[in-house]
Amino acid sequence: MNTTQNLQLKTLNSILIANRGEISSRVSRTCKKMGIKSIAVFSDADRGMPFTMDADISIHIGESAPSKSYLDQDKIISAAKRVGADAIHPGYGFLSENADFARRCEKEGIIFIGPHPHAIESMGSKSDAKNLMIDHGVPVVPGYQGNDQSLKRLTLEAEKIGYPLLLKATAGGGGKGMRIVHSKNEIAQAIAQAKRESKNAFGDDDLIVEKYVASGRHIEFQIFGDKHGNAIHLLERECTIQRRYQKVIEESPSPVMTDSLRNRMGEAAVKVVKALSYDNAGTVEFIYDEESEEFYFLEVNTRLQVEHPVTEEVTGLDLVKMQIESAQGYPLNIEQKEVKGRGYALEARLYAEDTANDFLPVTGKIERFKVPAVEGLRVESAVQSGSEISIYYDPMIAKIIIWDESREGAHRKMLYVLKNMVCLGTTTNQSFLKDILLDSDFNSGDYDTHYIDDKIEAWNSKKETNIDEALIAATLFKWEKRENSRRLLKAMPSGWRNSFYEHQTDAFMIGEKEKDVKYRFDGDSFEFLVGDETHIISNPKFDKNGLSVDIDGIVSRFDLACKGMHHFIQNEKLGTVDVKLIERLPLKEKEKIKGGYESPMPSQIVKVLVKVGQKVKSGDGLVVLSSMKMENTIEASEEGVVEEVFVKEGGNVEAGFLLMKIV
Repeated sequence: MNTTQNLQLKTLNSILIANRGEISSRVSRTCKKMGIKSIAVFSDADRGMPFTMDADISIHIGESAPSKSYLDQDKIISAAKRVGADAIHPGYGFLSENADFARRCEKEGIIFIGPHPHAIESMGSKSDAKNLMIDHGVPVVPGYQGNDQSLKRLTLEAEKIGYPLLLKATAGGGGKGMRIVHSKNEIAQAIAQAKRESKNAFGDDDLIVEKYVASGRHIEFQIFGDKHGNAIHLLERECTIQRRYQKVIEESPSPVMTDSLRNRMGEAAVKVVKALSYDNAGTVEFIYDEESEEFYFLEVNTRLQVEHPVTEEVTGLDLVKMQIESAQGYPLNIEQKEVKGRGYALEARLYAEDTANDFLPVTGKIERFKVPAVEGLRVESAVQSGSEISIYYDPMIAKIIIWDESREGAHRKMLYVLKNMVCLGTTTNQSFLKDILLDSDFNSGDYDTHYIDDKIEAWNSKKETNIDEALIAATLFKWEKRENSRRLLKAMPSGWRNSFYEHQTDAFMIGEKEKDVKYRFDGDSFEFLVGDETHIISNPKFDKNGLSVDIDGIVSRFDLACKGMHHFIQNEKLGTVDVKLIERLPLKEKEKIKGGYESPMPSQIVKVLVKVGQKVKSGDGLVVLSSMKMENTIEASEEGVVEEVFVKEGGNVEAGFLLMKIV
């Protein structure tokens, strides 16, 4: 290997992890393996979260808002100095691609575990990155990445490129500051939204305008460099399946990859490493057009990626360990010819979000979290039973990673995990992930960037199945709880009536549908009437986490968590179902205000777009909300005049909060 530079190796005894959640735990794990002390930092909202206990020590650094904790350079540096940390690992997101922070660490005598600041700076601007790639012969998507960021100039460049086109924030990733624009009448609003979201997420509102590759695949290559001029790639990851511009499923190898294509794309990725004199972990993202078999450079992520476990599983390498060694000055201990893929790896991201409501993030408490034991399974999680999903951060709950010798085997194992994983207490995308794994197009590798848009409506409109069993489980759990609380007439049979043939009745809501359940207990078994069906139930066995029961001769297990009137039920066959008990003497519901617009989720008010007395028409934006690092605009549903506005910019609101009234 090339080791021409005579560098003095640096000794690391302790590393502060300037991040949170699963990536903080991930870095702590490698630190322990290497005999290095790990130091976590946490905000108010993260006090007591699992990652703080996975580190050797943890330090409180401020309020819940990222700007007052994880993005505050002074607090991070102060914490590192307070405990004498030798280095800082930034994880991903937050300060991981901040060149100023990398320089600040260097100035303070703290090793930054990432590429040198110039590389971060060069790739921190997507426009500068594109120009650099053009200079080094790497193919790029046609577009505009100039300094003139006026609405007039961006609109003019959009007209030159033609529609549809893509607006992208030059300063960041993760889908923030990104908009697809289909026509000229959308461009002004899209530019304003993308600039605002980019400014809020990255502190920079510059945009680039690009040709939109309507039917393509996102394929990225893991790259690595060291301080001795060595440069390699560690194979590809297929990251095409995304929602809201954020990845959901990643796999390696890519279903469309050939040896020839891998060599071409890999060589282009290594060109990028050399152009930047890159000296740590990174990822080169390409868009690949299957029809033309051409690929274009999109961006370089100058950090460890969320989906890095996929590469670790197929190569057998520890990328965090390689990062730490490179930061210490060690040369890479592997050459390109030695990089070999083994088997197949797949990652699915479990999010707290409502897939039926445009993937809006949700908050809440995870009452119970459990993953089945499967050979080849790896779980990187930010939560445990009892953890809260906060408004302030990304809604990812866990990364589920599977390795197997074959793609078919990995898919089968992942589907088993998704069917049997228990995550109860809030809405998640677990059933959505299961739909993907069951889909024949996904299994055959036949998908592009429109995959989710093309499939989601059919998945969300699927007819409910096995709902009877969810209702039976909820009713039995309620019955058992009532039996245990009985203090009087214990000798009397449960649910005794003057007429034995009269059933007890409970009413539930599943989604928007009301369901009645009638049942009676004869001392040995139950008879249940659900709709037109009769079920014989026997031998229910209860524990604190649910029950197992014989339903019509088949014994099944149901995991269950209660939150108020809600019964969250998980079963291998029915998935996760939220069954809400209807009280016999219900409290009067809050009256809906005519013309009122409520927050659909816990959010921060980013911008109020209207004022009292202003006329609006259907489709006009009213208020911009931010939840879990993603913006959403509440739009007028009909024409009217703004009568009252109940929120101010910068404020926080709960789900259901009345934002404004229009008459």
